[in-house]
Amino acid sequence: MIEAERRDQILARVRAEPVIMGILNVTPDSFSDGGRHNTLGAAEVQAMRMLAEGAGILDIGGESTRPGAAPVSAAEELVRVIPIIRHLAARIRAPISIDTVKASVARAAVEAGAVIINDVTGMTGDPEMAATVAETGAAIVITYHRGTADDAVDAVADMRAFFDRAFKTAARHGILEEHIWLDPGVGFAKTPRQNLEVIAGLGTLAAYGCPVLVGLSRKSFIGHVTGRAVNDRLAGTLTAHLMALQRGARVLRVHDVAEHTDMLRLYQAIEGAGHED
Repeated sequence: MIEAERRDQILARVRAEPVIMGILNVTPDSFSDGGRHNTLGAAEVQAMRMLAEGAGILDIGGESTRPGAAPVSAAEELVRVIPIIRHLAARIRAPISIDTVKASVARAAVEAGAVIINDVTGMTGDPEMAATVAETGAAIVITYHRGTADDAVDAVADMRAFFDRAFKTAARHGILEEHIWLDPGVGFAKTPRQNLEVIAGLGTLAAYGCPVLVGLSRKSFIGHVTGRAVNDRLAGTLTAHLMALQRGARVLRVHDVAEHTDMLRLYQAIEGAGHED
């Protein structure tokens, strides 16, 4: 069902070097780019632009996960994402990720050419998701998502406990650990302080031995610190992603691909110079 070669190539690459994941929202209501790419032609133009700018993965989503967004039926989500995934998968070699919380959408997306399932509920939202991941053979991004924010919670300790449970779920369903990426879930059911804490505590995830993905692009915690509006948070986004890289992040999920490519090249150049004999 899945194109294993394309999946395995990105799994190996992410372990070798950091990779940029370009966000392609095909929704009318995403928090910063809703309605811009929700036709086949506009989505293809944006996809090709991000690949040319340095994206190594495209993450396609058909339902906004911003706070307060209206729920979308599986039928509507399928109409939004499947034609675009099928169209792009036939034209590009870069791997495609499906950003969904619904197992039925994830399965159809893999059949259409996606090789990564990006579930912001960490396989807790749909009881069929873990089985779907195992049966399709897709890679899975497991996101730390508490459900509701609680300022009294130690976010880093709670994140570890969440991932401990997630790995037990994965093992029970036969999901291979080498197919798992971890996402600290910045922006999901966390206070501004907790968002900062899980970024600062990314190093604690190294013990799991899985690549870490972070998606900090334009999120509200940046505005909370800087006072900047959504589309004026590039400097904050780059800073936060750089700090995440220094703490072991391997995949950066971003809107602004060209700027992140420049940042990543400079980061790697400086890191390389520092390791020279």
